[in-house]
Amino acid sequence: MRDDLSAIFVESGERNPLKSAQRDMKRPLPKRFYKDVSVQPSGDGFGLALDGKPVRTPARAALVVPVKSLAEAVAEEWRAQGEEINPAQMPKTRLVNTALDGVSREIAAVTAEIAKFAGSDLVCYRAGAPESLVAEQNAAWNPVLDFARERFSARFVCSEGVMFVAQPDESLNSIFRAVEALGEGRNGAFRLAALHVMTTLTGSALIALALAHGGLDFEAAWAAAHVDEDHQMRLWGADDEALARRAARKAEMRAAYEVFTALEN
Repeated sequence: MRDDLSAIFVESGERNPLKSAQRDMKRPLPKRFYKDVSVQPSGDGFGLALDGKPVRTPARAALVVPVKSLAEAVAEEWRAQGEEINPAQMPKTRLVNTALDGVSREIAAVTAEIAKFAGSDLVCYRAGAPESLVAEQNAAWNPVLDFARERFSARFVCSEGVMFVAQPDESLNSIFRAVEALGEGRNGAFRLAALHVMTTLTGSALIALALAHGGLDFEAAWAAAHVDEDHQMRLWGADDEALARRAARKAEMRAAYEVFTALEN
């Protein structure tokens, strides 16, 4: 029985959740080769075992996470597989692989990559019309800016349209420090991996940080990231393919949020 995931999951430490899932879906699905899935203590964390044999990541690191609740969540994805193993249906496993094989080796780079979103954050670029969209953006995005100001002492400038607006250096530095703090400690790589997913899927470091720190609940954060899309869908409708893509993104987002919250409990 194989003891690593190199034949099943992407080996490169891919940090983009959608690219990773798309790449996985193009590969032939392997047959399920195990019966029992268990969680076992391993050092100061908890590992996954298939038929009693400890599992390793695609890069041959021990698949060990800091908290038991996260290990159990990953185990449930493996238990849920049928006759074939479908990595596209295992977002928490992919995220843990990314944290161990990629993010843990590039903490500074991932921190900078996440914080960079604040320089052109979604919530700072507003529509001038129609009034209904303006109102919806204000309702969803102003609380995010308020949270950034109150929690991180970071004030952001809003612009109408898509013309780039430079943000105050002190605000960008505050957001960088907030992201950097999440990358510290034994849970840091896992928190950053989850925060990276939440940031890339929303297009907003500020929404992701508000969600991570309890300034927004999950549904509010998801809605805030899709104000413009929801407005267009109400006007013109949406096809089944677009809705399926959106559902896949939301599943990735929820998995990242659940990984993040598991680490905090």
